[in-house]
Amino acid sequence: MMTKSMLIVKFGGSSIASPDLHKWVQAIEKTTRPLVVVPGGGPFANTVRQFQTRIGYDGEAAYRMALLAMEQFGHALVALGQKLVPARTLEAIESAQARGFVPVWMPYEMISSSEGVEHNWNVTSDSVAAWLAARLPGSPLCLIKQIDVPAGSSLQAISAAGVVDPSFVAFLHPSTRVYVAGPSDLAVSGRRFGEGVVPGREVSSEQPHTAFAEAAQ
Repeated sequence: MMTKSMLIVKFGGSSIASPDLHKWVQAIEKTTRPLVVVPGGGPFANTVRQFQTRIGYDGEAAYRMALLAMEQFGHALVALGQKLVPARTLEAIESAQARGFVPVWMPYEMISSSEGVEHNWNVTSDSVAAWLAARLPGSPLCLIKQIDVPAGSSLQAISAAGVVDPSFVAFLHPSTRVYVAGPSDLAVSGRRFGEGVVPGREVSSEQPHTAFAEAAQ
C-alpha cells in the first residue's frame, strides 16, 4: 500500500535555464523520506504552445503533447541524477522508493485519460502535481520555483500572481499542505531534505497576503 507520508516535489521546468539545476538535483537526492519528483514542462512545453497556432493542432493534441513535454524534462532529470529513476504508476513509484531510489513521475499514462481534467492550457504541470497529491491525501507538495514568495503568502495570491496556473487551487486536496521553495532556499535544501523536512515556505489557504500582492506588482 502506498505510504501517505510521501513528499511530492514539483520541479519547475523553468529551472532548466538556472545555473542551480544540478544543485537542486543533488539536494533532492539527499532525501531520507519517500519522495517523488513531478517534472515541469519548461521549454519543451513552450515549444508545444509556440507551434500550436503555426501547425494548427487542436487543444487535445496540445494537452497530450504538453504531458509528454513533462516526461522529456523528467528523462533529463533522471540523466542528471544518481538516484533518480522514471516511474509511470503509483506502484512503480512505491517500488522505486522501496529500492532506495527517487522516482521521477512520468504523468502521461495516469492522467491523460483521467476524467475531470480540462485538456487546455489552464492545466499546467503545477496542476498535474496537485492532481497527484490528491491521489495521496496527507502528502505535502513542494513547488520548486525560480521565485521566492514572501512569508505568509496564500494560495489565492500565488495563483493571482501567476506563480501557479489558474486550475491549481481547484485540484488540491483539502489535506495537502503546499510549500514553495525558491532560490534563497537552495543553500539549506539539501540539509532539509536529508532531515526529512520540506524546504521553502508554506503557503496558506487563507485570503491573499498583501505582502505578496505588493511584491508581485
